[in-house]
Amino acid sequence: ADAQKNLGDCYYYGNGVEQDYNEAVNWYKKAVEQDYAPAQYSLGVCYYFGEGVKQNNNKAVELFKKAAEQNFPPAQFNLGVCYNYGEGVELDYEEAVYWYKKAAKQDHAQAQFNLGNHYYFGEGVELDYKEAVYWYKKAAKQDYVPAQCNLGDCYYYGQGVEQDFEKAVFWYKKAAEQNFGYAQELLRNCYLLGAGVPQDNEKAKMWHDRAKENGEEFDEELLEKMKKAFNP
Repeated sequence: ADAQKNLGDCYYYGNGVEQDYNEAVNWYKKAVEQDYAPAQYSLGVCYYFGEGVKQNNNKAVELFKKAAEQNFPPAQFNLGVCYNYGEGVELDYEEAVYWYKKAAKQDHAQAQFNLGNHYYFGEGVELDYKEAVYWYKKAAKQDYVPAQCNLGDCYYYGQGVEQDFEKAVFWYKKAAEQNFGYAQELLRNCYLLGAGVPQDNEKAKMWHDRAKENGEEFDEELLEKMKKAFNP
């Protein structure tokens, strides 16, 4: 089963052979017949995107669920996404949280980030900024850029943690250095305001220019919001 799944991957990604989704699906199916969780996940992805098979979210969910019940984190995460957006199943935030948590506890960074968002917005769970910070931090330490950005926000606005502009800048910078445009604009604002860093118009311009290169437009409302938090 492992070899069949790996061969499927070679065809899926075009590694060592010409890319061929149909052939990938063929090998994934052979491994799925042996109840092999990684292949169930990969075949589910093919159904989700309609690669080598007709697009079918219901079938994708069925396969993700089989792999998720075997404790395979990527499938647990994908199943959470399906419940989160009502794809192939009824939209159900509580069920999404259940599966995100399963994957998050196995160090799946995207699941940790999504779980943090559910606690941050109170979707499927009680709103809890401290719990949001807990999961953002886990994902951020795995270098997951959106989590670094959100964790920076929590420190900047004092949500779930004590307000700390220097720590906010630390996490914004981590994301900005990985070319995340929104974090670059946040960092620009910090330099413009002198929040957590010495005020520096040149560095503010540098980060603004980098953000623009990544398609991030200047947001006056965001600057005003950050200014208000820095000088209440």
